[in-house]
Amino acid sequence: MSLRFLASGTGRVAIGAVILALIGVLGWWVVTGWHPSRKTYVFQGIDVSDEQGAIRWPTIAAGGADFAYVRATMGADGRDSRFATNWADVHAAGMRRGALHIWSFCKPAADQANNFNTTVPRVDDALPAAVLIQVSPGCTVQPDRAALIAEIDRFASMVEAHTGTPILLKIAAPVETQYELSAAIQRPLWSMRNFIPPNYAARPWRMWQASDIRHIDGVNGPVRWNVVAP
Repeated sequence: MSLRFLASGTGRVAIGAVILALIGVLGWWVVTGWHPSRKTYVFQGIDVSDEQGAIRWPTIAAGGADFAYVRATMGADGRDSRFATNWADVHAAGMRRGALHIWSFCKPAADQANNFNTTVPRVDDALPAAVLIQVSPGCTVQPDRAALIAEIDRFASMVEAHTGTPILLKIAAPVETQYELSAAIQRPLWSMRNFIPPNYAARPWRMWQASDIRHIDGVNGPVRWNVVAP
């Protein structure tokens, strides 16, 4: 009976569906486990927020992450609830650490910089601070280009006075297309595109977010995987 079923049209369709499902599972496993070649990109790491929950940082370090960027602040008054814990635990795990601010188009630069500077301690071994500039939900303000550049410059100057190092600009492609920030603000760039090195900025990137769906031991759910330019 089973052999007749397998030989039937229904059986062939069922087998084909199973094969496609297995291929899909295998493909997803490959995609979520992918990272750029270590031969080309020696230094690789993650950036996280409280959205990942508790993180087992010794496991992350053992799995090959050299550094971690930890979300610290959002806008003028938002603070990541796990920043202090992650900041301390990354260091304890023997990894380099950096702090990330989420830019708000709706808040003054000075208020955002003060939020970051009062949240993130200055430590000599920290990686350069970073600011993610992307369209944020709930904020529909679209400043003109000159005003936005002036605000980001002000934020950068205030944060750099606190940290002692130039900040990284993590600019989303739609924002770069609209404002061409990378041509106007001379800071190291952190570009984003899954799997394929990005080329949307006016200057070469210093860091590349190569995947935002990678799964690794030590974290529940996907993480953003980044590499430093060779």
